[in-house]
Order: sequence, then C-alpha cells, then structure tokens
Amino acid sequence: MLKFSDKFLLATACLLLILPQSVPAAEAPIDYSKQVAPLLRKYCEGCHTADDGEGKFSTETFTDLLKGGEHGPAVLPGDSQSSRLIRMIKGELKPVMPPEDSGEKLTDAEIAVLTEWINQGAKGPSGKEPLRMELTVPEIKPAQGISKPIASLVWSPASDLIAIARFSEIDLLSGKSNKLVRTIKGLPGKVNSVRFSNDGKWLITSSGTTGLFGQADIWEVGTGKKLHEFVGHKDVLYAAQVSPDQKWLATGSYDNNIILWDIATGKKVRTLSGHNGAIFDLAFSPDSTALASASADATVKVWQVATGERLDTLSQPLKEQTSVNFSPDGNYIVATGADNRIRKWRFVSRKSARINPLVIARFAHESPVIQITYSPDGKWLASISDDRSLKIWDADQLQLLHVIENLPAIPTSVAFAPDSQTAIVGFSNGQLKRFTLPASLPAGRTGQIIARQSPETDKFTPMASAETVQIKEQEPNNQPGQATPLKGVSVVASGLINGSQSGQTDVDLYQFQSKAGQEWLIETNAARKKSKLDSKIEVLDAEGNQIPRILLRAVRDSYFTFRGKDSNIVNDFRIHNWREMELNEYLYCNGEVVKLWLYPRGPDSGFNVYPGLGRRYTYFGTSPITHALHEPCYIVDPYPAGTELPPNGLPVFTIYYENNDDGRRELGDDSRLIFKAPKDGTYLVRVSDVRGFQGQDFHYDLTVRPRQPDFKVTLNGANPKVNAGSGQEIELVAQRIDGFDGPIRVDISDVPPGLHVTSPIIIQAGHDRAYGTIYADPVEETDGPLVAPRPSDARYKSVNVSATATIVGKEVSHNVNPLGVVQVQKKPRLMIRMVALDSDGLSIAGDQLAEIPDKPLELTIHPGETIAAKVVVLRDGYKGVVGFGREYAGRNLPHGVFVDNIGLNGLLLLDDQSERTFYLTAAKWVPETTRLFHLRADQEGRQTSIPVLLHVKRKEKLADRSN
Repeated sequence: MLKFSDKFLLATACLLLILPQSVPAAEAPIDYSKQVAPLLRKYCEGCHTADDGEGKFSTETFTDLLKGGEHGPAVLPGDSQSSRLIRMIKGELKPVMPPEDSGEKLTDAEIAVLTEWINQGAKGPSGKEPLRMELTVPEIKPAQGISKPIASLVWSPASDLIAIARFSEIDLLSGKSNKLVRTIKGLPGKVNSVRFSNDGKWLITSSGTTGLFGQADIWEVGTGKKLHEFVGHKDVLYAAQVSPDQKWLATGSYDNNIILWDIATGKKVRTLSGHNGAIFDLAFSPDSTALASASADATVKVWQVATGERLDTLSQPLKEQTSVNFSPDGNYIVATGADNRIRKWRFVSRKSARINPLVIARFAHESPVIQITYSPDGKWLASISDDRSLKIWDADQLQLLHVIENLPAIPTSVAFAPDSQTAIVGFSNGQLKRFTLPASLPAGRTGQIIARQSPETDKFTPMASAETVQIKEQEPNNQPGQATPLKGVSVVASGLINGSQSGQTDVDLYQFQSKAGQEWLIETNAARKKSKLDSKIEVLDAEGNQIPRILLRAVRDSYFTFRGKDSNIVNDFRIHNWREMELNEYLYCNGEVVKLWLYPRGPDSGFNVYPGLGRRYTYFGTSPITHALHEPCYIVDPYPAGTELPPNGLPVFTIYYENNDDGRRELGDDSRLIFKAPKDGTYLVRVSDVRGFQGQDFHYDLTVRPRQPDFKVTLNGANPKVNAGSGQEIELVAQRIDGFDGPIRVDISDVPPGLHVTSPIIIQAGHDRAYGTIYADPVEETDGPLVAPRPSDARYKSVNVSATATIVGKEVSHNVNPLGVVQVQKKPRLMIRMVALDSDGLSIAGDQLAEIPDKPLELTIHPGETIAAKVVVLRDGYKGVVGFGREYAGRNLPHGVFVDNIGLNGLLLLDDQSERTFYLTAAKWVPETTRLFHLRADQEGRQTSIPVLLHVKRKEKLADRSN
C-alpha cells in the first residue's frame, strides 16, 4: 500500500493534467506556470501545503514539488515512468491519486500533459516563480443597472473626501457635493477595507483573491498613484491599518495571521500568530505602541507593536468579532461582532501583559453587529447590523441615544463626518446614504444620558401623621363606581373575599384621594391572621386602569443554567454569560426583579442576590416566584414611567403598582407596596386572592396610610464571653421601615478599659446588617483565677449603643439594645492575627504577636484591584483545621470588596498550617470609603482577629494612564 507521500504525488499529477484539453505536440514545451501550476492548485494544494502538507509534501511551489515528501522525490525529470507522481495517478502505486472517494479523476489528456512535462525535464518557471494571483473560474458578468456593493467606506479626517470601496475599485467622492473626484481601478478582488492615514494624504486598501493571496496597497490621495504594495498572506485580506505615526502597516487575513510591515522599506517585520480564525479588523492605539485584532475565533487580542508580544486576549465575546477600535484618548478598547453585543474594556496592558478589565457590555442589535466606529470627537459611537439598523451610542457609558431602523438594505460600513454631526452608511445594494444626527444629542460626555430611576426615593414631602380610622368594606364594591371610600388619612379597612352572593369571583375596591408626589404605604394582614386569603393588591386610577410604576429596559439577555430556583433561595443563581454582569445590577426573571449581591466563585457556583442571607428580596413591588431551568432572564436598567426609550433589540418591561407577596419578606404571604401618586386625583386599591379563591375564611385587614420612613437596629451578640487577647463578633441588624434605604451609623461608646470594640459600624445603604468585633487585652495567667479587671454590671450598663441616619434631610437617632455584660475569659487555644504581606508572621515571637497593637494594620485597595495580606494563627493546644468561611470570609468588608481566590472550600488553614496569604478584590464601582473588617474562625468558639483598617481609594486618572 502506498504511503501519504505517494498520495501527494498522484494528486499533484492530476492537477497538472487538468488544464489542457488535448495532448500537445512532443516538441512543444510544456509551460509550468500556465499548464502545470494551475493543476497543482486545483487538485493538490488542498492537502499538500507548505504549512501543513500531508506526508511532508507540498505542491505550493516548483521547489517544493521537486523536493518531494517523506518517501523521496515525486518527480524524476526525464523519466515519467519511474516518477511516483505518475505511477500514483495511473494507479500503479497505492493509494491512487486523487483519492477514489474525492470524485475527481484525471483525463487521459491531462495525464499525457503531465507525463510529457516530466519527460521534457520537468522544467520550472523562468526567473523567480510568480505568486499565485489568479483563480481559474468562469467569468460571470453582472446584470445591467446593478451597482457594485459597497464593502467599506471612510471619511477623511483631514479633508472633504469620502473613500468608497467596492469590488476591484475605490471611488473618491467630495463630502460636500457628493460628486465623484476620482476612481482607482484594478485592485485584486473585493476591497474589504479602506482607510485614510491620519493626515489624509494616504489611502490604505486591503483586498486579494480568496484562497490565493492577500494584498494591501497605499495610495497617494492627491494623484491616485500607488505608493506601496504589500503581498505576503495566503488568503484574502479583511483589514489593513497604518499606525498613527505612519511607520507601520498591519494586515489581517483569512489565513488567521497578522503581518506587521515597515512602510519605509516595504519589508515584513514579523508575523503575529495566535488567532484560530480569520482576522476581520485591526486597530492601532493612538500612540502607535499597541495593536488590537478582532477575529472569527471569538476573541480580541492586544499586541505590543515593538516586540510582537501578545499583551492580552479579551475572551469575553461569545461569537466571532468583526470590528475593534481604540477610543481617541487611548484609554479604552471597544469591539463587537456576531453575538449582538458591544463591549468596552479599559486598556491597561500598555507595557506588559495584563488583564484589561471589561467595563461595559451592552446588547446592541437583534442580529450580528457588522461594524462600530467612534466619532472624531470621541463623544459617540455608531453601530450597524444585519437587522438593518443604525444606532448612535454615548461613547462613555454605551447608552443608546438614537436609532434609525428599516434601512434600505443590509448595511456594510459606517463612518462619521469630520465634524461628528453626520454619519454615512454604505449598503449591499451599492447605495450610500447620509444621516444627520439629531440636534438633541448631548454636546459632550454626560454619563447616563437618560435619567435612570432608583428603586425608592426618600426625596418626598412627608405627610402629617393622623389617627388611624377603622372601617369595614361596603358590598358590593367590585366595580370602580362601587368602591368603598377610605375616609381619613390613615385607614384600616376590614374586608372579606367571598363571592357567594354574586356568583362571581369576588374582588374588593377602595377609593382614596391623593396629591401628586404623595407616597402611601399599602399592605394587607391576612396570612398573619390565619386567613386562607393569599392576597394581591393593586393601585388603579379612577377608571380601574393599571398605573405604570417604572420601566425596565433589558440591556443583556441571559437564562438560568444548571437548575432553576424556588421563590426563597438567595444563592447559586447560575445564569448564562454571568461574567458580563455586575453587582447591584437588577435581574428581571419572569416578572420578578432581584438584585445581584455577590459574584460566583467559579464555574460551579452562581450569584448571590440581595440581601445575601435568608430569603431573597424583590424590587419595584414585584413578588418572588419559582424559576425553571433555561428560563429567560435579563439585566435591566430602571427608567421613570413614560420615558421614551430608543429600541435596543431587547424587551422593555412595564412594572405596575401591584404586589402579591411583600418583597422584603417581612409579612409572609401578605402583600405590601409603596405607591407614589403621579398626579392629583382619585385612586383605587383592589384586593383579591391571587389564585382566584374565595370563601367565608378569606378575611383581611387593608392598611392605607402615609409613608413614614424609619428604621430600627438590633444588636446580636450581647453579653459576650471574650477570651483575653482575642475577640468575639457582634452583628447589627437593621429593620428598614416604609422603604427607607439609606446608610445607618451605629456608635458604641464608653467601653471599659481593657476592652476594645469596632466603632462606628456602618450599615450600608440598601443593606440590612453589618459586623464588628469586641476584643480584650491579653492578661497575666496564674494558677488561680484569671487576673483581669472585672467591672461591675453597673459599669457595663453605661456602654452606649446608638444608631443614626438621615431621613428626608433630618438626622434621626434611635437607641439600640445594650451590649450587656462582657465576661473576660482566659487566653484561647487559638488566636488570629492579620499582618502585612511582607511580614514573617512565624518569625515574630508569639507573645509579641499576641499583643493588641496601638493602632490597627492599614491596607489600601483601589477599585478593580486585587491586593494580598496574610493571616497568622497562634496555636496553643489547638491542632485542627481553621476555617474562616467561604464567600463571607471577610467580615464587615465594604460591599463589592471580597476575599478572592478561595474556591469552594473557602479560606482555610489545614492542620499543619499556621499562616496563609489571602487576597482581597474590589469591584470597579466600589466608592471611596474606610472600614474596619476582621476574620472569624469557625472553630474554638468562633474567635475573631484584631480588626484591620481598609481604605478604598480611587487612582488618579494620570496615574491610571501610565500603567
């Protein structure tokens, strides 16, 4: 049986024989370039290339052909009968070439041509072998009156010229008059990209022939003269880009490679390899030091121009990436592609390999995004898509500003005018259209262009409190005109859902008056009174219509993976593409809205949602429900009801004033919501059973009263037993009343000597709990009772614990239950300390480390950064494992700062370990703050460490750019 090299030779012979249709005369020399090489390309090069030839045999060049394969030469000049190539073609050697299952077979005439060429001495091309620049294909003439599709276009940044790329030609138009200035013809194949140099004097084109070669050209704009030609790729080019300093040319091809060229010499500098798919777009950084590439392998890569080193692979995209840009200031990279999204990364890998953090990801179009480009002033981005739409975005926050839908054909390219006031779009039908941007677009970077709405606001005019009035419902009250009046400012109405008299399902309607902006607390008491009613409440207008509360615009689509969720669970929310989601974002799930609390800790975990512990909270009056595996869900942004939102391809959900189960989970199955009157008028409250049930046991009380935001704080861990030299944790839990959501400060003062306590402790806005620690100085041990100060109970009663918050512009304080009596006990078998990373904890004498420092260790972290520290345990008889918890290992850390890189087992010291380095990561949005935090062991009475003072500080912009 013949080996692979024999197969190669046979295939090659077949290719050579295809071109001629008759056997030439023996004396007529066979031309290698015209008769032999085309056959090799047709039949052999699919398997026998220089890069990856089967049997180590290549037919790409004449030299490769004569060199042969792993079994020796394929062609013996002058002796066709002994040449393996001919013998395999004729079937004299196995396997036969071309392979029998290929469906191709050389004709006798083709075999004769190949045989005669070998007998004539197998002569190659005269001079240097030409590059393969042509395909042997039938000519197909375009229909009359059909314009060539526009493949790419660009508006010169320094002149009035627009360059339009089509098949084999470039049109230069006047931007003002739209008149043709010049046409450059004769380019090979479709011109896939066209670009101007920064000074507008050069035009750079990329083209080529599919499967053969790629070519980039630099043209002089003023004359149309070709200045440079660059050929080196083995397939068509999709991108060619000149660096801003005009020293380098980067070309990207379907052959998966990027070539960097020296423009002055025209020589290849280096090939950048690493992509596993076609290169669709390239972009230089404004300072010409870095290059970004977008590829069909669903990645964007960042390269260092000077060395060719790959600085980062941006792997968040889910499908091929078609367009990439640096922001004009060089601080960001944006890219888009077939996964319908636009992503924005902060560019930090300027001098060495670093992770460039993802800043924003936006669902942009309903179909693949073809291109995205910055306006010259850097304020806006324009994107086009197969969904036949053009969209204008705020470049800073990627907020959608303007949409033009139902374009006349599939758009292929988009560009801005030099003044950033006009966008031009080229189409697959050959048309070019201009779109003047609306004057209402912002004049500069404004962050979030459309004002988003917070879940509840404390900015309202409080209503005067009034004595509660007790009333009973008046049947019939099923219709708006029959609604029972709520006479009084604060009313409790007793009712019954029982439709036995009417024979229909019963609902009860109540009527009240309100001024615009007044806020009301509305809730039921049914399940708590052992009623069978599973209540639902709705607020309607006077005619009985639902009232919109808020609009939720989806900005990212997702779905539940691995398993669904019941209506209580707060953890393990496994959702698709979670890496593009951020803490504190709202997740809409089939009518329920939750809020993301903590990141997944790896592929086998999911998000935790608010409040982080217990049963999950819901927002905007929505109720918790069960969710199925693969059920769709969306990251949403809230906007005021009535806001005109330009379409982004994802749904907009209207949330009405209604509730089934209290979103704070304080009322069990009873209902509660806060209603803010949109205008002066009459409003209705409708009470019903969410299941449609009714009966004599379906009684309830309905409360309608002015909203009165307030809070109450409870201290858990009173009367602690504290070991000398160690600490015990205290927990502060806030009950938030009537939607109060602001921060609460808890102060603990007048602590007796020898004891220390974390103070103040801040319960953050939107959170329900915070933690501190009370710890005792080391004391001298004796054979008898512990020698330590034992303050009287009366002394401990003087410890003051108070909570303070600002509500509606006024400072409000409440007493907290007392700390109680603190019992100081002997030194524990396990003590915990945190030290700086460069400290050798084990080299420090145990007695020295056991001392309470005069001031706490201080650490500083920047948003988006990870820092390291060290935990040291002093073992005095305890030899077991020491665990500090998993996702909540760091106690009282600011929200968004967490102990990182701990896996599913958490922060853990094994039996033989006494110290470990651990890591803190701060999310990119964490505000500046200073906060005491500690570690708490799960063993030996849950000893705590001495607190550490953590500073969260933002980097200066200048320093950030220098990274």
